[in-house]
Parts: sequence; C-alpha cells; structure tokens
Amino acid sequence: MAETSERAHEAYKGCGCEHEGCGCEHDHHGGQGHDGCHGQGAGRDQIAMFVVGPIETNCYAYISEGECMVVDPGNSGAKIAEHLPDGVTVKYIAATHGHGDHVGGVKALKEAVGGSYVIHPADVELAKHAGEPSELGYSYDDNAPDPDLTYTEGDVIEVGGASFRVIETPGHTPGSICLGGEGSAKGICFVGNTVFQGSCGR
Repeated sequence: MAETSERAHEAYKGCGCEHEGCGCEHDHHGGQGHDGCHGQGAGRDQIAMFVVGPIETNCYAYISEGECMVVDPGNSGAKIAEHLPDGVTVKYIAATHGHGDHVGGVKALKEAVGGSYVIHPADVELAKHAGEPSELGYSYDDNAPDPDLTYTEGDVIEVGGASFRVIETPGHTPGSICLGGEGSAKGICFVGNTVFQGSCGR
C-alpha cells in the first residue's frame, strides 16, 4: 500500500453530529468551508471522514465517479446521511467489524440513503447487538440489521473507478477485515480496529 494513486484523494474530517449535525473541522462560514466537503472535482476520488459517537470512532465516505461507500457508520447514521455530498449514490455501507461503535448507525443511514450493508459473516450476530450498552457502558444508535451481503477473504467490492479487496484480519473480533484499495483507490486501506494508533487491535 506504499504507492499512491495518480488520481488525487482529498481528505476531510468532521463529526456528523457536533456542529448542528456536522463537526467538519474546516471553517463553516468561509474559506474552504463546509461546502468544500461537498465539492466533487472532475476525475478525483474523495474521502470524507466523520468522527462519531461517545468514543469518537472514525467513519469514512469514499466517493468515486458519483458512487459512495460509507465505512463504519458507528453512530449518528441520519446525521452522516445529511452531510454526504448531493447527487452521490451510496452503493455500500461497509463494516470492518461488528462492534457497536462501528455499526450502530447502519440502520439509520441505510433508511436515509439506501445502499447495501455488507459485513463479514463471522460478525453478523455481534452487529445485531450494536445498539445495546457495550462493556464500557456506551450505547449507539441501533442494532445493525441483517446484512444485504457478506464478504470474506479476497472478495472485491467496486465503487466508481475504485475497488476494495477484503483482507481478513481476525483478532479484534472474529470477523474483522481490512479493505485494501485498488484501481483509483490504490494506496488506500480502511483498517477498522485491526490497527490502533501506535498499537494493534488485539
């Protein structure tokens, strides 16, 4: 994953819920501003990041050629939907694993924007308890619904000009996976809790 794509990737950070529904760290009133998160440059893939829920989980939206994959909508699913770019079709709601802080927002997001919810089969049952209090006492939006699709090692999902290959990384949960980018997403990898900052995900 050392190489970077020739097609530029633009990263944004927001929370989906703190600033009247959006905690985008860009200025909301000028400069690049919140509208910068919604802009689609011609021939450019984009990554939007939302920090959601009580333990500030990273949720991502990968956008390519008008299609979108939302990765790990852990909380605030309806708010995330409000801050996706206009005119973008959500193709997949992809979970890296089944913990509530990563899938608690799936139900509300799916109801708002559609898309196929996909998760590893080993974590389907875990995700169905996403809305229940965790071992730390935190609760998230809702229990995740039954998945539309499941994926396992080597499966590929496509979003616009990008594709993502499933890499099974059990340990944090039995069904933990990473999504390794190919095509216009080459050099990108969504790792969920397989990797923590400065550590691994158990």
